[in-house]
Amino acid sequence: MRRIELLSPAKDLECGIEAIRHGADAVYIGASRYGARAAAGNSIEDIARLVEYAHFYKARVYATVNTIFRDDELSDVEQLIQDLHKVHVDALIVQDMGIFGLNLPPIPLHASTQMDNRTSEKVGFLQQLGFDQVVLARELSLKEIQHIHEQHPDVALEVFVHGALCVSYSGKCYMSESCFNRSANRGECSQVCRMEFDLEDNLGTKIVRGKHLLSLKDLCQLDSLEDLLAAGVSSLKIEGRLKEVDYVKNVTAAYSQRLNELIAKHPDEYTRSSSGHVSYNFVPDVRKSFNRGFTHYFLYGRNADIFSFDTPKAMGEPVGKVKEVFTNYFTLSGTQELHNGDGLCFIDGNGRLQGFRLNKTEHGRHYPLEMPRTLAQGTEVFRNFDQQFDKVLHATSASRNIHVTISISDTDDGFQLSMADEDGLTASISPKIEKELAHSHQSDNIRNQLSKLGGTGFELKSFENHLSKNWFIPSSLLSEWKRTLVAQLTSARSLYYPQLHRDHKATSTLSSSTFSLASHLDYSYNVMNSRSEDFYHRQGATHVDQAFELNHQQKVALMTCKHCIRYSLGWCPTIHHKSIPYTLPLHLTLANGMCFQLEFNCNRCQMIVYPEKRQILPINKKIPKNRR
Repeated sequence: MRRIELLSPAKDLECGIEAIRHGADAVYIGASRYGARAAAGNSIEDIARLVEYAHFYKARVYATVNTIFRDDELSDVEQLIQDLHKVHVDALIVQDMGIFGLNLPPIPLHASTQMDNRTSEKVGFLQQLGFDQVVLARELSLKEIQHIHEQHPDVALEVFVHGALCVSYSGKCYMSESCFNRSANRGECSQVCRMEFDLEDNLGTKIVRGKHLLSLKDLCQLDSLEDLLAAGVSSLKIEGRLKEVDYVKNVTAAYSQRLNELIAKHPDEYTRSSSGHVSYNFVPDVRKSFNRGFTHYFLYGRNADIFSFDTPKAMGEPVGKVKEVFTNYFTLSGTQELHNGDGLCFIDGNGRLQGFRLNKTEHGRHYPLEMPRTLAQGTEVFRNFDQQFDKVLHATSASRNIHVTISISDTDDGFQLSMADEDGLTASISPKIEKELAHSHQSDNIRNQLSKLGGTGFELKSFENHLSKNWFIPSSLLSEWKRTLVAQLTSARSLYYPQLHRDHKATSTLSSSTFSLASHLDYSYNVMNSRSEDFYHRQGATHVDQAFELNHQQKVALMTCKHCIRYSLGWCPTIHHKSIPYTLPLHLTLANGMCFQLEFNCNRCQMIVYPEKRQILPINKKIPKNRR
């Protein structure tokens, strides 16, 4: 039976606790430094508190130390990893192979998606190095994931199932560093891909003006979880270490409920990797949390529904089309109920996102605080802020408890009480007390006093009364005994939690591997320190280039993308069998004048973004034939 984990993001301690409370089996959180989201760092003290909370439910905490390091940072990285191990973090998510030159504790290692893990050979290579879990590239199809699992069934495969998508293969994007000296591999991405671009041909002809040509929709695999499990995925990852707690609550709850349905459908194949039962005070709906529209990306093959050229901002859920527009209100054709204070938005006739807040809604008439000038009949309207839903999420929206059975019986010199949890752990006490018979029936009071478990993390599933007589037991004693049982069982759960260790047999020097390294490794291996360089030399590389962050090489790929603008515009020669009606190569231009050239590797089905290297052809010069 395969253990499945729902892995949720934690911007901070609060987000981590709420993720577990709402059904996560594991959370990933940034340490104080060296995480791929520099703005989402956390102290060792907060991580320790999160670990303590998580381990009560057998949930795991993974710390991200997944940037590339400078030489002068290595000793600090080593100390940070030691500190994380001391507070019992369950694994490190890492990118830089230089860690194999450090004095590492036996903490499990997970291979970050920043390592560009998209082949069976790469996963096998990482397995030999001792990685327990591998975060696969987002671009993989279901068949590719299944093939990797079949080749390496002992490696836990982790895939993103929800959240923002990077247009470039992760770890292979240098656009932000090139443009603004902010490295994505150092956790400082400026999100150039979310900016507006003009698309031009090699004659300077404007094909598209001011569109978000590299901005993708958000991933949502809520209805694909069964397929992913069948393909061999063990860890379902939600993106969002910069997202607020309401997002974490809602999205985690939605995926946890769906996962429970699938496990109930396949009880002999899968089980949740953590314990506890969640009760929700709301109905989760992923459309109500930040999203740019949803896509399956490439899970089922290439499709055109992955980009959002109009805006990279949140659209939310569709609520209907404009039926009528009046001076200070409008009506909708949709059936969604709107509320005072809701936030609405739409794309106007110029392709621009417009947003406004509802002041009042009554009898099907919706009155904005300020009537949008460009709102027109037939316009589709979206709700990107649901006032009532937000209120629910700001309150206590879920509780999670471990089911227990409590039993009581009498002994010759007192009583015996025990509490057993759903994982088979028990606590018991045998208080000695002089017994006396009661004048009234005591069974209900005994049960009521022992079952008051609110705030303990436990919840009564069943109560067993094995008392031979109707003994009188003061309520104060029953409460005291219950507190003792709770303390014992809580301690037992802490001691029971297994501390995971990395396989000491793993080595950073491989005698043989199906993953072939070139003798000359270019900048895309992201080698920023001497320990990382030494690692690759031990694997057989004879020359290792410096990382792009250390040496801004000219005329090298800044992005390698599975997403293809040519395909999206209907000019794919392989699928659409159409030639592009413009002069190649194509170029992307930012408003600040920065320009990038696009190349299309149709054999690999990839689009590659290079820094500007075009020469505008004179109008009277012979135009070359279209080429890929």
